[in-house]
Amino acid sequence: MILVVGATGLVGGMIARDLLERGKDLRILVRPGSSYQSLVLAGAKPIMGDLKDPGSLSAACSGVETVITTASAGSRGGDDTPQSVDLEGNGNLIDAAHQAGVSQFIFVSTIAADENSPVPLLRAKAQAEAHLRASGLSYTILAATTLMDLTLSLVVGGPAQAGRPVTLVGEGRRRHSFVAARDVAAFAVATVGHPAALNRHIVVAGPEPVSLREVVSTYERVLSRSIPVRTIAPGELLPDLPPVPGLTEVVSGMLAALETFDSAIDMAETARIFDVRLTTLEEFVCQEVTSVGIRDCVNQASRADSGAIDGGT
Repeated sequence: MILVVGATGLVGGMIARDLLERGKDLRILVRPGSSYQSLVLAGAKPIMGDLKDPGSLSAACSGVETVITTASAGSRGGDDTPQSVDLEGNGNLIDAAHQAGVSQFIFVSTIAADENSPVPLLRAKAQAEAHLRASGLSYTILAATTLMDLTLSLVVGGPAQAGRPVTLVGEGRRRHSFVAARDVAAFAVATVGHPAALNRHIVVAGPEPVSLREVVSTYERVLSRSIPVRTIAPGELLPDLPPVPGLTEVVSGMLAALETFDSAIDMAETARIFDVRLTTLEEFVCQEVTSVGIRDCVNQASRADSGAIDGGT
């Protein structure tokens, strides 16, 4: 039995569906009012509970061999905060898993987790990782880089498809190994019971480092049109993001932070060990914005890129 916590979220949902497609016995922790019926119809067994309620987690972990959690407060607010969910909630889950004799605890975290971070979410993630390492459980920590599905879609994809200019913080020329959410999910599934994943902190990144300027160029090739770009200074807020509480501040701050360093991560050996094929930027953009098959879209984009290079020589 595998328990997935966070199955109604982006990565957690992908993990749950992948496990169900593989015929795994799956339990999902859900709260009243959350949207989980599609997973139940696919074969998942729901159990009501809340990370903030330690008493509800004993039953959730009973008879479970592996726990996978992607749960995070994000920017939801209210009772769900980095302190109550990412730190204390995950701590409650770790303790319940230990008491239930769980064989492996897989914690989907972030490469930016840091106990000294001024960002509450990143600080809470790091503290939860420390709790897990000290728990006595066999653990796997997946430290993901920035998700293509969130940052690239919000900052570049959304405005580009709506015909609006793309706004970047700074010049957008720092290069980072952005990762597709489905690849993070694939690693979570692949590490279940894998000897190479036990008691390991594993960085999960995309196949190549790219700058946000290169991301814009990729959308231009796939959409076959130019995309105007404007820039703002670090500390200013991005315009036109969805009206989610705290989202503008979080994304603007993250882009400002990404302008201070480069993160080129070699994933070849990790991808080989866990047999995960990483999603390229072009494949991600093609899947997001076109109805053409991914292979045909990538080939068209590559030809467009070659034509641009030929035209400039």
